[in-house]
Amino acid sequence: MYLDEKKFYSDLDTQIKNQHIRVAIIDLYNNEPNEGMRGIQLLLNTHPLQPQQSMSWKIYDVRFRNEIPDMSYDIYISTGGPGSPLPDANAVWERNYFNLIDSIFNHNAKGVGNKKYLFLICHSFQLVSRHLNIAEVTKRKSTAFGIFPIHKTEEGKKEILFKQLPDPFHTVDSRDYQVVQPNTVKLLKMGAKILALEKERPHVHYERAVMAIRFTDEIFGTQFHPEADPTGMTNYMLREDKQKHVVHHHGQDKYDEMLIHLNDDDKLKLTQQSILPGFLRLAIDGNLVLI
Repeated sequence: MYLDEKKFYSDLDTQIKNQHIRVAIIDLYNNEPNEGMRGIQLLLNTHPLQPQQSMSWKIYDVRFRNEIPDMSYDIYISTGGPGSPLPDANAVWERNYFNLIDSIFNHNAKGVGNKKYLFLICHSFQLVSRHLNIAEVTKRKSTAFGIFPIHKTEEGKKEILFKQLPDPFHTVDSRDYQVVQPNTVKLLKMGAKILALEKERPHVHYERAVMAIRFTDEIFGTQFHPEADPTGMTNYMLREDKQKHVVHHHGQDKYDEMLIHLNDDDKLKLTQQSILPGFLRLAIDGNLVLI
């Protein structure tokens, strides 16, 4: 405990100047082409740091090469990915992945040493929701793909990472599965909060999927893609298969509208510049507390 205020701030300044942040990118794309990895790396490479702060990151190919990071990292970003998030008895990588997730939760619960920060994106969000048994993970009736509005819950309206975003805000939604039927008892017990729900669909009677959860102070997850930027999404939507999907399900006018609005400052760009950068700031600042 610091009784000398000048010494406290002097030591804090030294810690900031000497701080090196290590980030592990947990790649769940299974060696398939994607824009998500580029988006994550772009945000890490352009994240502003204090003078003499530094950051390095390393990619771990969890599904294709069965690589897994150890517990020496400060921040973990777990990506989206293709395929099913439902149980697979033959997936050795999945057991290793869940062991890492459990280790991060357990480390933070012990309150010893610096906290470990974890951000879960889409496929990762579905996997961890299933693993923690806090909701049902089911296959959607049809694929969700495009730029859609996401609605904040009452808790979401108070969430610091959503502070700069309107309600609803827009983001990339690309998935065949969904997190639904949240277990409110388990969520309450672990202190987790549901922050966002998928777009309203008054013409159908399906339950709206859970789109974001704050699991703990250090662990955050979204079922959408906050790393998506206009450049990456443009490349993605110009793919023939994606164009056909959007036109088939939403019509040519909707597809054209999506392309037009990709660079709107109040839509995809705002979400991309708010959520993950905000998480990185909180994670970096969170480990600058001197005890």
